[in-house]
Amino acid sequence: MRRLFRLLALFALAVGIAVAVRFNEGYLLLVVPPYRADVSLALALFVLALAFLLFYGVVRGIGLALALPGRVDGYRRRRQREKAAESLRESWRLLFEGRYSQAMRRAGEASAVGESPGLAALLAARAAQHLREVGKAQSWLARVDRDDRRLTPARLMVEAEIYLDARCFAEAAEALQQLQAISGRHIAALRLELRAHEGCGNWPEVIRLTRLLEKRAALAPEVGEQIKLRAYRELIRQRSDVGQLLKTLRRVPAAECRGRLASVFAEALLVDDAHDEAQSLLDRCLAVEWESTLVRLYGQLATSDPTACIARAESWLPEHPDDAELLRSLGRLCLQQRLWGKAQSYLEASLALADRREVRLELARLFEQTERAQLALPHYRAAAEQAE
Repeated sequence: MRRLFRLLALFALAVGIAVAVRFNEGYLLLVVPPYRADVSLALALFVLALAFLLFYGVVRGIGLALALPGRVDGYRRRRQREKAAESLRESWRLLFEGRYSQAMRRAGEASAVGESPGLAALLAARAAQHLREVGKAQSWLARVDRDDRRLTPARLMVEAEIYLDARCFAEAAEALQQLQAISGRHIAALRLELRAHEGCGNWPEVIRLTRLLEKRAALAPEVGEQIKLRAYRELIRQRSDVGQLLKTLRRVPAAECRGRLASVFAEALLVDDAHDEAQSLLDRCLAVEWESTLVRLYGQLATSDPTACIARAESWLPEHPDDAELLRSLGRLCLQQRLWGKAQSYLEASLALADRREVRLELARLFEQTERAQLALPHYRAAAEQAE
Protein backbone atom coordinates (compact mmCIF):
# COMPACT_ATOMS: atom_id res chain seq x y z
CA MET A 1 0.00 0.00 0.00
CA ARG A 2 2.82 2.42 0.80
CA ARG A 3 4.46 1.71 -2.56
CA LEU A 4 1.19 2.50 -4.33
CA PHE A 5 0.96 5.87 -2.55
CA ARG A 6 4.55 6.66 -3.49
CA LEU A 7 3.89 5.79 -7.15
CA LEU A 8 0.80 8.00 -7.21
CA ALA A 9 2.76 10.84 -5.62
CA LEU A 10 5.49 10.47 -8.28
CA PHE A 11 2.91 10.58 -11.06
CA ALA A 12 1.33 13.68 -9.53
CA LEU A 13 4.75 15.35 -9.32
CA ALA A 14 5.45 14.53 -12.99
CA VAL A 15 2.10 15.95 -14.07
CA GLY A 16 2.74 19.08 -12.02
CA ILE A 17 6.16 19.58 -13.59
CA ALA A 18 4.75 19.04 -17.10
CA VAL A 19 2.01 21.61 -16.51
CA ALA A 20 4.48 24.10 -15.04
CA VAL A 21 6.84 23.69 -18.00
CA ARG A 22 4.02 24.08 -20.52
CA PHE A 23 2.95 27.45 -19.20
CA ASN A 24 6.45 28.67 -18.36
CA GLU A 25 7.76 31.20 -20.99
CA GLY A 26 11.02 32.05 -19.23
CA TYR A 27 14.45 31.51 -20.77
CA LEU A 28 18.09 31.49 -19.68
CA LEU A 29 20.67 33.68 -21.46
CA LEU A 30 24.22 32.34 -21.40
CA VAL A 31 26.94 34.78 -22.51
CA VAL A 32 30.49 33.55 -22.95
CA PRO A 33 32.19 36.09 -25.24
CA PRO A 34 32.24 35.88 -28.13
CA TYR A 35 29.40 33.32 -27.77
CA ARG A 36 25.79 33.83 -26.71
CA ALA A 37 23.06 31.21 -26.22
CA ASP A 38 19.37 31.44 -25.34
CA VAL A 39 18.02 28.31 -23.60
CA SER A 40 14.54 27.79 -22.25
CA LEU A 41 14.35 27.76 -18.50
CA ALA A 42 12.76 24.28 -18.42
CA LEU A 43 15.57 22.76 -20.49
CA ALA A 44 18.18 24.50 -18.41
CA LEU A 45 16.69 23.13 -15.20
CA PHE A 46 16.48 19.62 -16.70
CA VAL A 47 20.10 19.70 -17.84
CA LEU A 48 21.20 21.04 -14.46
CA ALA A 49 19.34 18.29 -12.62
CA LEU A 50 20.76 15.65 -14.95
CA ALA A 51 24.28 16.98 -14.42
CA PHE A 52 23.81 16.87 -10.63
CA LEU A 53 22.62 13.27 -10.80
CA LEU A 54 25.58 12.28 -12.93
CA PHE A 55 28.00 14.01 -10.56
CA TYR A 56 26.40 12.39 -7.53
CA GLY A 57 26.56 8.97 -9.22
CA VAL A 58 30.26 9.36 -10.01
CA VAL A 59 31.14 10.56 -6.48
CA ARG A 60 29.03 7.80 -4.91
CA GLY A 61 30.67 5.16 -7.09
CA ILE A 62 34.16 6.36 -6.17
CA GLY A 63 33.21 6.34 -2.46
CA LEU A 64 31.83 2.80 -2.67
CA ALA A 65 34.93 1.63 -4.50
CA LEU A 66 37.24 3.13 -1.87
CA ALA A 67 35.12 1.66 1.00
CA LEU A 68 34.90 -1.80 -0.56
CA PRO A 69 37.93 -3.35 1.28
CA GLY A 70 36.58 -2.16 4.63
CA ARG A 71 33.11 -3.45 3.84
CA VAL A 72 34.53 -6.82 2.81
CA ASP A 73 36.57 -6.98 6.04
CA GLY A 74 33.49 -6.07 8.10
CA TYR A 75 31.48 -8.73 6.32
CA ARG A 76 34.15 -11.30 7.11
CA ARG A 77 34.20 -10.27 10.77
CA ARG A 78 30.41 -10.54 10.97
CA ARG A 79 30.55 -13.99 9.42
CA GLN A 80 33.22 -15.02 11.92
CA ARG A 81 31.10 -13.77 14.84
CA GLU A 82 28.05 -15.57 13.49
CA LYS A 83 30.05 -18.79 13.12
CA ALA A 84 31.49 -18.33 16.63
CA ALA A 85 28.02 -17.81 18.09
CA GLU A 86 26.87 -20.93 16.26
CA SER A 87 29.89 -22.82 17.64
CA LEU A 88 29.01 -21.69 21.17
CA ARG A 89 25.41 -22.85 20.78
CA GLU A 90 26.58 -26.14 19.32
CA SER A 91 28.96 -26.57 22.24
CA TRP A 92 26.06 -26.32 24.69
CA ARG A 93 24.07 -28.87 22.72
CA LEU A 94 26.98 -31.29 22.43
CA LEU A 95 27.73 -30.96 26.14
CA PHE A 96 24.18 -31.91 27.07
CA GLU A 97 24.30 -34.78 24.58
CA GLY A 98 27.42 -36.14 26.27
CA ARG A 99 29.72 -35.54 23.30
CA TYR A 100 32.37 -33.91 25.40
CA SER A 101 35.30 -33.96 22.94
CA GLN A 102 33.25 -32.21 20.27
CA ALA A 103 31.82 -29.79 22.83
CA MET A 104 35.32 -28.80 23.96
CA ARG A 105 36.46 -28.31 20.35
CA ARG A 106 33.49 -26.11 19.43
CA ALA A 107 33.89 -24.07 22.61
CA GLY A 108 37.56 -23.55 21.72
CA GLU A 109 36.53 -22.25 18.30
CA ALA A 110 34.17 -19.73 19.87
CA SER A 111 36.80 -18.62 22.38
CA ALA A 112 39.43 -18.14 19.66
CA VAL A 113 37.19 -15.74 17.74
CA GLY A 114 36.27 -13.84 20.92
CA GLU A 115 32.59 -14.81 21.15
CA SER A 116 31.86 -14.76 24.90
CA PRO A 117 35.38 -16.08 25.60
CA GLY A 118 34.86 -16.49 29.33
CA LEU A 119 31.69 -18.52 28.89
CA ALA A 120 33.29 -20.56 26.11
CA ALA A 121 36.28 -21.32 28.37
CA LEU A 122 33.90 -22.39 31.13
CA LEU A 123 32.12 -24.70 28.72
CA ALA A 124 35.38 -26.21 27.55
CA ALA A 125 36.48 -26.75 31.17
CA ARG A 126 33.24 -28.54 31.97
CA ALA A 127 33.67 -30.81 28.93
CA ALA A 128 37.29 -31.53 29.90
CA GLN A 129 36.11 -32.39 33.42
CA HIS A 130 33.75 -35.03 32.05
CA LEU A 131 36.62 -36.42 29.97
CA ARG A 132 38.79 -36.65 33.14
CA GLU A 133 41.37 -34.40 31.50
CA VAL A 134 42.22 -32.37 34.60
CA GLY A 135 45.13 -30.49 33.02
CA LYS A 136 43.02 -29.17 30.16
CA ALA A 137 40.18 -28.30 32.52
CA GLN A 138 42.50 -26.25 34.74
CA SER A 139 43.98 -24.54 31.68
CA TRP A 140 40.54 -23.48 30.46
CA LEU A 141 39.50 -22.34 33.93
CA ALA A 142 42.54 -20.06 34.12
CA ARG A 143 41.11 -18.08 31.19
CA VAL A 144 37.68 -17.51 32.71
CA ASP A 145 38.52 -14.72 35.19
CA ARG A 146 40.81 -13.06 32.66
CA ASP A 147 37.96 -12.66 30.20
CA ASP A 148 34.99 -11.96 32.48
CA ARG A 149 35.08 -11.37 36.24
CA ARG A 150 31.35 -12.02 36.52
CA LEU A 151 32.04 -15.69 35.79
CA THR A 152 34.23 -16.15 38.87
CA PRO A 153 31.49 -17.89 40.94
CA ALA A 154 30.79 -20.27 38.07
CA ARG A 155 34.51 -20.93 37.69
CA LEU A 156 34.82 -21.75 41.40
CA MET A 157 31.88 -24.17 41.21
CA VAL A 158 33.43 -26.05 38.28
CA GLU A 159 36.84 -25.99 39.98
CA ALA A 160 35.36 -27.46 43.16
CA GLU A 161 33.71 -30.27 41.19
CA ILE A 162 36.99 -31.04 39.43
CA TYR A 163 38.79 -31.25 42.78
CA LEU A 164 36.07 -33.53 44.18
CA ASP A 165 36.32 -35.85 41.19
CA ALA A 166 40.09 -35.98 41.76
CA ARG A 167 39.49 -36.61 45.50
CA CYS A 168 41.32 -33.42 46.40
CA PHE A 169 38.85 -32.60 49.16
CA ALA A 170 40.85 -29.89 50.94
CA GLU A 171 41.31 -27.93 47.70
CA ALA A 172 37.60 -28.29 46.92
CA ALA A 173 36.68 -26.94 50.36
CA GLU A 174 39.02 -23.97 49.84
CA ALA A 175 37.44 -23.16 46.44
CA LEU A 176 33.97 -23.28 48.01
CA GLN A 177 35.08 -20.95 50.80
CA GLN A 178 36.17 -18.44 48.16
CA LEU A 179 32.79 -18.85 46.48
CA GLN A 180 31.02 -18.17 49.77
CA ALA A 181 33.00 -14.94 50.21
CA ILE A 182 31.96 -13.76 46.73
CA SER A 183 28.35 -14.82 46.33
CA GLY A 184 27.27 -16.58 49.53
CA ARG A 185 26.01 -20.12 49.81
CA HIS A 186 23.36 -21.71 47.63
CA ILE A 187 22.03 -25.25 47.58
CA ALA A 188 24.31 -26.61 44.85
CA ALA A 189 27.37 -25.17 46.61
CA LEU A 190 26.22 -26.58 49.96
CA ARG A 191 25.96 -30.06 48.43
CA LEU A 192 29.49 -29.81 47.07
CA GLU A 193 30.72 -28.48 50.40
CA LEU A 194 29.11 -31.44 52.17
CA ARG A 195 31.02 -33.86 49.91
CA ALA A 196 34.25 -31.95 50.48
CA HIS A 197 33.97 -32.04 54.27
CA GLU A 198 33.01 -35.72 54.19
CA GLY A 199 36.20 -36.38 52.26
CA CYS A 200 38.24 -34.29 54.72
CA GLY A 201 36.71 -36.10 57.70
CA ASN A 202 35.39 -32.86 59.18
CA TRP A 203 32.39 -34.58 60.76
CA PRO A 204 30.99 -31.69 62.89
CA GLU A 205 30.80 -29.58 59.72
CA VAL A 206 29.21 -32.50 57.86
CA ILE A 207 26.48 -32.70 60.50
CA ARG A 208 25.89 -28.93 60.38
CA LEU A 209 25.66 -28.85 56.57
CA THR A 210 23.34 -31.87 56.53
CA ARG A 211 20.95 -30.14 58.92
CA LEU A 212 21.08 -26.98 56.82
CA LEU A 213 20.27 -28.90 53.63
CA GLU A 214 17.43 -30.73 55.36
CA LYS A 215 16.05 -27.41 56.57
CA ARG A 216 16.01 -26.14 52.97
CA ALA A 217 14.36 -29.38 51.78
CA ALA A 218 17.40 -30.01 49.57
CA LEU A 219 18.16 -33.43 51.04
CA ALA A 220 15.85 -36.41 51.48
CA PRO A 221 15.28 -37.20 55.19
CA GLU A 222 16.46 -40.79 54.71
CA VAL A 223 19.68 -39.64 53.04
CA GLY A 224 20.29 -36.98 55.69
CA GLU A 225 19.78 -39.55 58.43
CA GLN A 226 22.33 -41.89 56.85
CA ILE A 227 24.90 -39.11 56.51
CA LYS A 228 24.48 -37.96 60.12
CA LEU A 229 24.59 -41.54 61.37
CA ARG A 230 27.91 -42.10 59.61
CA ALA A 231 29.28 -38.80 60.91
CA TYR A 232 28.33 -39.60 64.50
CA ARG A 233 29.81 -43.09 64.20
CA GLU A 234 33.10 -41.55 63.09
CA LEU A 235 33.00 -39.06 65.96
CA ILE A 236 32.32 -41.89 68.40
CA ARG A 237 35.15 -43.94 66.91
CA GLN A 238 37.53 -40.99 67.35
CA ARG A 239 36.57 -40.44 71.00
CA SER A 240 39.37 -40.41 73.54
CA ASP A 241 37.30 -41.10 76.67
CA VAL A 242 33.74 -41.39 77.94
CA GLY A 243 33.69 -37.66 78.77
CA GLN A 244 34.18 -36.74 75.14
CA LEU A 245 31.49 -39.25 74.17
CA LEU A 246 29.00 -37.68 76.58
CA LYS A 247 29.92 -34.22 75.33
CA THR A 248 29.15 -35.34 71.78
CA LEU A 249 25.88 -36.91 72.94
CA ARG A 250 24.76 -33.69 74.63
CA ARG A 251 25.15 -31.82 71.34
CA VAL A 252 22.69 -34.12 69.56
CA PRO A 253 19.18 -32.60 69.36
CA ALA A 254 16.49 -34.69 71.03
CA ALA A 255 14.63 -35.04 67.72
CA GLU A 256 17.67 -36.76 66.16
CA CYS A 257 18.69 -38.94 69.08
CA ARG A 258 16.43 -41.90 68.36
CA GLY A 259 16.40 -45.21 66.53
CA ARG A 260 19.73 -46.31 65.08
CA LEU A 261 21.60 -43.21 66.24
CA ALA A 262 20.49 -43.76 69.83
CA SER A 263 21.56 -47.42 69.62
CA VAL A 264 25.01 -46.37 68.31
CA PHE A 265 25.52 -44.05 71.30
CA ALA A 266 24.14 -46.64 73.73
CA GLU A 267 26.51 -49.33 72.40
CA ALA A 268 29.45 -46.93 72.73
CA LEU A 269 28.46 -46.11 76.32
CA LEU A 270 28.25 -49.80 77.14
CA VAL A 271 31.72 -50.37 75.65
CA ASP A 272 33.04 -47.56 77.88
CA ASP A 273 31.29 -49.10 80.93
CA ALA A 274 29.05 -46.04 81.30
CA HIS A 275 26.01 -48.19 82.09
CA ASP A 276 24.11 -45.60 84.11
CA GLU A 277 24.41 -43.05 81.28
CA ALA A 278 23.37 -45.74 78.78
CA GLN A 279 20.29 -46.54 80.87
CA SER A 280 19.34 -42.86 81.01
CA LEU A 281 19.64 -42.59 77.23
CA LEU A 282 17.65 -45.78 76.62
CA ASP A 283 14.90 -44.76 79.05
CA ARG A 284 14.57 -41.37 77.36
CA CYS A 285 14.45 -42.79 73.84
CA LEU A 286 12.09 -45.68 74.63
CA ALA A 287 9.68 -43.27 76.27
CA VAL A 288 9.37 -41.46 72.95
CA GLU A 289 9.56 -44.36 70.47
CA TRP A 290 9.55 -48.11 71.04
CA GLU A 291 12.49 -49.67 69.25
CA SER A 292 13.43 -53.36 69.54
CA THR A 293 17.13 -52.61 69.03
CA LEU A 294 17.14 -50.32 72.06
CA VAL A 295 15.22 -52.91 74.08
CA ARG A 296 17.87 -55.50 73.24
CA LEU A 297 20.60 -53.17 74.51
CA TYR A 298 18.61 -52.69 77.72
CA GLY A 299 19.32 -56.31 78.59
CA GLN A 300 23.08 -55.63 78.50
CA LEU A 301 22.97 -52.99 81.26
CA ALA A 302 24.91 -53.52 84.47
CA THR A 303 23.93 -50.37 86.37
CA SER A 304 24.58 -49.34 89.94
CA ASP A 305 20.91 -50.09 90.74
CA PRO A 306 20.00 -53.29 88.85
CA THR A 307 16.75 -53.75 90.78
CA ALA A 308 15.43 -50.40 89.51
CA CYS A 309 16.52 -51.37 86.01
CA ILE A 310 14.51 -54.62 86.19
CA ALA A 311 11.50 -52.75 87.60
CA ARG A 312 11.67 -50.25 84.78
CA ALA A 313 11.74 -53.01 82.17
CA GLU A 314 8.85 -54.84 83.86
CA SER A 315 6.78 -51.64 83.75
CA TRP A 316 6.83 -51.91 79.94
CA LEU A 317 5.37 -55.43 79.90
CA PRO A 318 1.66 -54.44 80.10
CA GLU A 319 2.05 -52.34 76.94
CA HIS A 320 4.34 -54.79 75.12
CA PRO A 321 3.49 -58.29 76.38
CA ASP A 322 4.40 -59.97 73.09
CA ASP A 323 7.77 -58.31 72.53
CA ALA A 324 10.33 -61.13 72.44
CA GLU A 325 13.27 -58.73 72.83
CA LEU A 326 11.78 -57.22 75.98
CA LEU A 327 11.28 -60.67 77.51
CA ARG A 328 14.80 -61.66 76.56
CA SER A 329 16.25 -58.46 78.10
CA LEU A 330 14.31 -59.10 81.31
CA GLY A 331 15.68 -62.64 81.36
CA ARG A 332 19.26 -61.40 80.98
CA LEU A 333 18.79 -58.74 83.70
CA CYS A 334 17.42 -61.36 86.06
CA LEU A 335 20.34 -63.68 85.22
CA GLN A 336 22.77 -60.96 86.30
CA GLN A 337 21.01 -60.83 89.69
CA ARG A 338 20.84 -64.63 89.93
CA LEU A 339 17.06 -64.55 89.93
CA TRP A 340 16.95 -67.99 88.33
CA GLY A 341 13.23 -68.57 88.37
CA LYS A 342 12.25 -65.22 86.88
CA ALA A 343 15.08 -65.40 84.36
CA GLN A 344 13.92 -68.86 83.20
CA SER A 345 10.31 -67.78 82.84
CA TYR A 346 11.20 -64.66 80.86
CA LEU A 347 13.59 -66.51 78.55
CA GLU A 348 11.13 -69.34 77.92
CA ALA A 349 8.39 -66.79 77.16
CA SER A 350 10.72 -65.06 74.69
CA LEU A 351 11.58 -68.41 73.11
CA ALA A 352 7.88 -69.20 72.70
CA LEU A 353 7.41 -65.98 70.74
CA ALA A 354 10.58 -66.30 68.61
CA ASP A 355 12.80 -69.36 68.46
CA ARG A 356 16.21 -67.71 68.41
CA ARG A 357 19.64 -69.21 68.89
CA GLU A 358 20.78 -66.53 71.37
CA VAL A 359 17.84 -67.23 73.69
CA ARG A 360 18.47 -70.98 73.62
CA LEU A 361 22.13 -70.44 74.52
CA GLU A 362 21.19 -68.21 77.45
CA LEU A 363 18.66 -70.80 78.67
CA ALA A 364 21.30 -73.52 78.36
CA ARG A 365 23.79 -71.48 80.40
CA LEU A 366 21.11 -70.82 83.01
CA PHE A 367 20.45 -74.56 83.38
CA GLU A 368 24.19 -75.26 83.66
CA GLN A 369 24.60 -72.62 86.37
CA THR A 370 21.71 -74.17 88.30
CA GLU A 371 23.19 -77.70 87.86
CA ARG A 372 20.51 -78.91 85.44
CA ALA A 373 22.75 -80.07 82.61
CA GLN A 374 20.17 -82.48 81.20
CA LEU A 375 17.82 -79.56 80.53
CA ALA A 376 20.63 -77.53 78.95
CA LEU A 377 21.56 -80.23 76.42
CA PRO A 378 18.45 -79.90 74.15
CA HIS A 379 18.94 -76.15 73.93
CA TYR A 380 22.60 -76.57 72.93
CA ARG A 381 21.58 -79.01 70.22
CA ALA A 382 18.85 -76.72 68.89
CA ALA A 383 21.29 -73.75 68.90
CA ALA A 384 23.86 -75.81 66.96
CA GLU A 385 21.24 -76.79 64.37
CA GLN A 386 20.22 -73.13 63.92
CA ALA A 387 23.88 -72.15 63.49
CA GLU A 388 24.15 -74.55 60.56
